[in-house]
Amino acid sequence: MSYYYQDKAVNYGPSGLTKAVKYLRLINVGVFILEYAWGPELIHWFGLTPALVKKGYFWQLGTYLFLHGGLFHILFNMFALWMFGCEIERSWGTKEFVKYYFLTGIGAGLLTFILSMNSYIPTIGASGAIFGILVAFAMMFPDRLIYLYFILPVKAKYLVAFFVVIEFLASFQHTSDGIGHFAHLGGIIVGYLYIKLDWRKPGIFQLSKYPAYLKDLKHHWRMRNFKRKREEEKKLMDQVDQILDKINLVGYDNLTKEEKKILEQASQLLSQQSERR
Repeated sequence: MSYYYQDKAVNYGPSGLTKAVKYLRLINVGVFILEYAWGPELIHWFGLTPALVKKGYFWQLGTYLFLHGGLFHILFNMFALWMFGCEIERSWGTKEFVKYYFLTGIGAGLLTFILSMNSYIPTIGASGAIFGILVAFAMMFPDRLIYLYFILPVKAKYLVAFFVVIEFLASFQHTSDGIGHFAHLGGIIVGYLYIKLDWRKPGIFQLSKYPAYLKDLKHHWRMRNFKRKREEEKKLMDQVDQILDKINLVGYDNLTKEEKKILEQASQLLSQQSERR
């Protein structure tokens, strides 16, 4: 297959298969074969059934990605993974690509769970992650031409926009057509936000970076609290100045209880500042 970027053709074949895409395809095909050997019991345990996730089957949010409902289902997903995923993996690297794949897939599962929490209808397939990959491809290469049926050229951004609209409209009949449209939308939303917010910046998901991040966060809150405290002290001293002016006019005994309380608070504050010095 060939598709074009600007005036340059990029040909893909077996030699173009990247590492993560290769192993994801092998795992999906292996599990698909296992489905026929094991039967529906595999889908019960590892498909995404919202009502079961609610009962503690949390692993289903990730395992459902490797199950498929039929030959056409897995062929389409694996074809899309190969066609669009290889170039993204080349651009981002294997580690980042795998992280994105599972982030969008699990995000798609979470949206399905949230929007159909009491459903006993299982959702299966890698489509949530695949739609995340489609979004990434369209955002990275918006003007890349995709040849539908090897004939009709369509820019990637328009093709993906068409899929988004279709999935949004189809989500209203989620339970009636047997397709996990909520999962598709979940992959689209998570993928878009991930790239739009540039969460690929180094350190965002690296545990080794958390101590420095937490240190910066702690410093931020310290400075914020310090600023707030200074503002409160300034406000208090402004009130004290007004009360002192009143004492000069009418005397201390004519102050209200609230005004006397403010003077006491100011006295304690000045005493604490003196001790710190």
